[in-house]
Amino acid sequence: MNNELFEWAYGQYQQKDYQGALLSFTDCLQDPAAYFEPGEIGLLYHQIGNCLVKLKNPTEAIHAYTQATADVDYAALGTVQCNLGMAYASLRDYDNAVRCFQAAIDDLDYTTPYKAYSGMGNALMKLGKTAEAGVAFREAALDESNPDPTKALLNLGVCFMALNRPADAVASYESALQFDMEPATRNKLFASLGQAYSACGQMAYAVDAFENALADRTYVLSDSAAVDYQRAIAAVAQGASDATQILPIADMSGLDMGVDGNVYPDDEYDYDAQDPFYYDEPYDVENHPGYIEADEQGEDIFFNASDAELEQWSKDMAKKDRKRRNVGLKILIFIIVLIIAVCAGAVYAYTQGYGYPTQQMVVEQLFADPYGSKEEVFAEGVSSDDIDSMLTPLVQDANASIDGVNMSMSESTAFVTATTPEGGEVTYKVSMVRDMVGWKVSNVEPYFVSQN
Repeated sequence: MNNELFEWAYGQYQQKDYQGALLSFTDCLQDPAAYFEPGEIGLLYHQIGNCLVKLKNPTEAIHAYTQATADVDYAALGTVQCNLGMAYASLRDYDNAVRCFQAAIDDLDYTTPYKAYSGMGNALMKLGKTAEAGVAFREAALDESNPDPTKALLNLGVCFMALNRPADAVASYESALQFDMEPATRNKLFASLGQAYSACGQMAYAVDAFENALADRTYVLSDSAAVDYQRAIAAVAQGASDATQILPIADMSGLDMGVDGNVYPDDEYDYDAQDPFYYDEPYDVENHPGYIEADEQGEDIFFNASDAELEQWSKDMAKKDRKRRNVGLKILIFIIVLIIAVCAGAVYAYTQGYGYPTQQMVVEQLFADPYGSKEEVFAEGVSSDDIDSMLTPLVQDANASIDGVNMSMSESTAFVTATTPEGGEVTYKVSMVRDMVGWKVSNVEPYFVSQN
């Protein structure tokens, strides 16, 4: 390998010239005069993937990282697999993300498995696999290479709340308090701890936790947390501060920092993506009835829960959900009557061009992520070549302006203005055809007002 060119490319990366680094790493890879030692091909593809992620092109980054994994002599394959998982997660392909995180964990040479466990936990939460996510977050918290288990402990608490085990959530949150964190994060942690205490019926502790969250006057409780706070205050005032029953809660304040897919590789070329953020979407605990009483094992209970126990809790919750959702005859009759009542209105709306997803939703999805959404937004009759030819000149703009939509029962046309990175504007005519009750794109072309 041309080491001089590689060092130049790496210097560009360090200076955050990611486009220049990408070109230089590519030149190094394609140097016809170069001789590559074992593992150097994987190293170059690894760096190319990192540059592409920094340039917010996860689709191409996946191709590069995949090429890196093909080099069995590359010493950092676990790191590449973790980055590959992050790239898949950014495209909301959580099944493939989980597969890659597991591959990283299985690599015995991978020195920071807590990163892959954290990424896996986030992806599993997105897939609704709460119990499995809890296992992953627990492993991340227990990993001796993890310099800051706080995020993993916070997410473990979220999992226990979703599994209706608030006492274990309390243990997880209190363990997280042992570590340093930003004041805003600590405030949110105390709010979540207050809700967990409230769910356990320990109202005096709940009041104390909520007041810690509000102490510096910078944090505002969520609606559900505020309700729990007032309920805890009332219970303490009435002398019922240590209720023994387990009380249901509407939801949890949660932690509004989370995996958003935009997780970038570390600046050091032999490290993987930075620590994943922790999960941000609160689970609807109200839909998981029947809290399980906590064992009397103290605050370390959640460390003692086996994978099998977490799996069994998840199955028990699913069984209770199915039983609760069992629809009786009266509800069925009501639904039938309701359907008949709205049928005429639905038919009229269909003939006027209304549907779901709406034309606006399809257009917004197309311009926000043209290549990532093409399989979802384009009609089946449009060939891959035609799609690529339409997308190549398309300006990606998550905030594209929809200037107007002409609607009919079977065809619709939207006029969209997208802003280029340089500040210019390009107008497009997006043609759509009916797809069942929704809409899909049949053609995209530039639209020039002067010619129309």
